[in-house]
Formats: sequence, C-alpha cells, structure tokens
Amino acid sequence: MADVLNGRQPSTGADQSTSELVQRASEQISRLVRDEIALAKAELAEKGKHAGIGIGLFGGGGVLAMYGVGALVATLIIVFDLFLPLWLAALIITVALFALAGVLALIGKSQVSKAVPPEPSAAMQSVKADVDEVKHAVERGRA
Repeated sequence: MADVLNGRQPSTGADQSTSELVQRASEQISRLVRDEIALAKAELAEKGKHAGIGIGLFGGGGVLAMYGVGALVATLIIVFDLFLPLWLAALIITVALFALAGVLALIGKSQVSKAVPPEPSAAMQSVKADVDEVKHAVERGRA
C-alpha cells in the first residue's frame, strides 16, 4: 500500500509481504464465496421456475380430470341403475371410489417418502472443488 502511495508499482511474487498475501487471499476467498452463493441462487431460481410451471400445469390437468371423473361417476351410477335400485347403484360406486382413493393415497405417501430434498448440486460440487483446490495450494505452499 505504501508503494502505491509513493508512486511505485506494488510488489509481486517473492517481494510481497505476508500481510499483502493474506489480504489478497482474503479478497479472493470473499469473491469466491460471493460467486458460489450467486451460482446457488441462480440454480435454485431455475429449478423453482420449472417446478412452478410444472405444478401449475399439473393442477390445471387435475381440475379437468376431476370434471371427467364426475361425469364418469354419474355415467356409472346411471348404468348400475339399469339393474339395481338407484340408491344401491350410488352406494356401490361411492364405496369403490373411496377404496380407490385410499389405495392411491398409500401409493402417493410411499412415493413422497422416497423423494430426496432439492439441493443445488452443481453449486455444492463447485464449492467442494474450490475447497480441494485451496487445500492443495496450501499443501504445495508448505512443501
């Protein structure tokens, strides 16, 4: 710093003092951490965008499927009414729907429990690589 104030070029290589080297390392580590955080934010934002679009489309399809299922249930009750009393036809279809809903809920629960939490895997790998590189650089510096 004194060199810069006196109009001389800052020292490089072996001429640098320990404090200059520590300051440079601190700045580089700060920049590295900020860059890694920015990478993680960008990756999670991209994943969140795709998840939001997918959930919206899935929800829209689900609403339309509910209307279709309602029409199918009404049709099945009408078909059963040809052979059985109306109340019995409606009861049979209702019990079958609840049984199917229970099976689907159990299958869904097992699938959700198998899901892994979302994580910024690319950013995590990059941080691990950075840490390894710093470790190797420190080891080379000691040798």
